[in-house]
Amino acid sequence: MTAIEQLRINGGLPSPKGVALAIMQISRREDATLEEISRLVQTDPVTASRLLHMANAANVAGRPIASVPDAIVRLGLTVVRQLAMGFSLVDQYRNGACAAFDYSRFWSRSLLMAVAMQELGKCVRIAPPDELFACGLLAQIGYLALATLYPEEYARFLRESTEQTVEQERQHLHIDHNELTSAILQECGIPNALAEPVLFHEAPETSGFAEGSRPHQLTHLFHQAKRLADMSLAPADERHAHVAELMLLGGKIGLDADELSVLIDNVHARWRNWSELLNVPDSDELPFAELISAPREVLAGKSIPTMTNVLWVSGARDVRMALEKVVGEMTGQVVHSAEDAEEGLALAVQLVPQIVIVDARLPGMDGWAFCHALRATSWGQSIYLIMLANMDSPGEINQAAEARINDCLSPAEVARLLPLRMSAARQYVKLLGHWEQDRAQLKQFSAELALSNRKLQRYALIDQLTGLQNRRAGMEALTQAWSACERSGEPVTMMMIDIDKFKEVNDTHGHAVGDKVLGAVAEVMRNSARKEDTVCRMGGEEFLVICRNANLKSSLIAAERLRKAVAELKVRFEAEWLSVTVSIGIACKEPGMADPGTLVNAADKALYAAKAKGRNRICHFRSGKVHLDE
Repeated sequence: MTAIEQLRINGGLPSPKGVALAIMQISRREDATLEEISRLVQTDPVTASRLLHMANAANVAGRPIASVPDAIVRLGLTVVRQLAMGFSLVDQYRNGACAAFDYSRFWSRSLLMAVAMQELGKCVRIAPPDELFACGLLAQIGYLALATLYPEEYARFLRESTEQTVEQERQHLHIDHNELTSAILQECGIPNALAEPVLFHEAPETSGFAEGSRPHQLTHLFHQAKRLADMSLAPADERHAHVAELMLLGGKIGLDADELSVLIDNVHARWRNWSELLNVPDSDELPFAELISAPREVLAGKSIPTMTNVLWVSGARDVRMALEKVVGEMTGQVVHSAEDAEEGLALAVQLVPQIVIVDARLPGMDGWAFCHALRATSWGQSIYLIMLANMDSPGEINQAAEARINDCLSPAEVARLLPLRMSAARQYVKLLGHWEQDRAQLKQFSAELALSNRKLQRYALIDQLTGLQNRRAGMEALTQAWSACERSGEPVTMMMIDIDKFKEVNDTHGHAVGDKVLGAVAEVMRNSARKEDTVCRMGGEEFLVICRNANLKSSLIAAERLRKAVAELKVRFEAEWLSVTVSIGIACKEPGMADPGTLVNAADKALYAAKAKGRNRICHFRSGKVHLDE
């Protein structure tokens, strides 16, 4: 018996209680009804309010959702079960026996990953965003499980280990967080198609998934959500270190720097909303655009300035004379001076200097307040500040730390030591210039990468001959329509369409004419389809139309209209006109159909019957039988 199986038997894994446990148990029954689940959720106002919040966050199309049954229909029973499990764990494990484990930080990170996965899912569209939210919330639940199952051993491990790896966890605890995450995801009903990518998201290069495949994309999406959470929870002075990687990861999914900024800012805004709802700590975040931007905007490829802008501010006559002499004799800089803080601030706003030297003993606003005013601006964050003060007391040292000055010098030592301090300041300015230039070039590269990847994604999903979506895109659209049908009960119908005797067209007139016929028929299909329909070329002369929120009766009417439109089509080549017809097989999702593949097979049987009965006609599949439409 494995350790995981033993833990399941002993009940040691973190698990839900109360209403969440009841929801999980009821949802496993085949005869569970919406009314039964709704009544259960409504017994717990907290769970009900959270599900309503989730449903309204995802409901971008219509009126606000105000009732629990509507929320359950919108989210689907699977997502409701997963969310109830996650929210229950948040409530139960806000603290625990593992002294070295930061429970609050864990849930902040988990909530960030949940929101990030939902927002990324809206961009990439490889899985329902609501399911990605639930999966992101539990993606690192194995760490909580270690803290819950082995509080003392795990605390000791956390204190002694400089880096936490799977190998070290196995060595010290004989189990690792990935094994525990996998077990809990299974208990929660997370499908394997999502659970497996989760297990590799910390090291996506080890997954072995085929590049470009759905598991490969999901793994990297979870990795991107993790890196976003890493940046958001890092100390403020370390966040810049994460920016470059996030920009490159954004470029890989087709987001340039501006689009990535909008997405991350949306994540942070929704994170704060959810944090308030779940009573989980959050933090104030700078807009991501400010992290991306250099402290002073520079153009990509622009040379680093050779002259340094220096501003010194002092009202004391002896200090002013010393500064005029020392700074004035230095080459490679433009020097400006001011006698008080107000004049100094006005000049700083106008000139945006790279180096500022300020006397602590200014009339009116003192030097410390002046420094605080500079640091409060976005451009003032990068200024090199040299304070002239004696630093004779702990209070002055604390003031220097709070004002975030870079260097300090006694006014009496200006003539002797300022040249050395200015040398260090100018080296800082030079390095900052290189950094600004590199960041601007990275921003440009990120935009080019995003554009390139958007084109590649389009080419990967578009049939180049007809301009319709290809087989891969069609199957993804069918999966999404199937999921929407499972959640909300809206009907989904499929048309399988084949151009009659197309081989004869190619054999008689050549492939160039055949391609022209394919393009003309595709255009008729595109014009005949509704806005919410998906039209794709499956390959050769076979096409597919996925009709969301359309029943069999309305689809039959639409199919007949399409059949007549194609029959009336005339394709010109040289001095001749060519006509073609199509056969159409239709199937609607019915109770008992196990998966989207079942629907495809049903439509394919109907198409085969239509061709067998003489072509240029429509057949549909209903209640296990094929019916001819006269």
